[in-house]
Amino acid sequence: MKRNSLLDKYTYRIEWSEEDQAHIGRCLEFPSLAVHGKSAEEALKEIEYLVNETIKWMHEEKEVIPEPYGLKKFKGNLTLRITPEMHRYLAIRSAEEGVSINQYILSKLS
Repeated sequence: MKRNSLLDKYTYRIEWSEEDQAHIGRCLEFPSLAVHGKSAEEALKEIEYLVNETIKWMHEEKEVIPEPYGLKKFKGNLTLRITPEMHRYLAIRSAEEGVSINQYILSKLS
């Protein structure tokens, strides 16, 4: 199997599924893909193989191949739609603490 150079840069998650009695392997950049494995190591090997095959297929079909999260450049700003009532609540809470709404929200996320 020829490995794609991006394969080791993607974000993988391996978790135990009690329902399936197996380890589930996923790649966050390819959310529709999932595999089962008898061990965490097997699940990782299987999801890497599936991602590699998917990249080959996408390349052949001239599809856009997802960029690994670790290579993406993030701007550091986020647009969030909330209700007017929530906006009012955040404005009041941030004023009580003497900080901007952005600083208040960031402190709650940290």
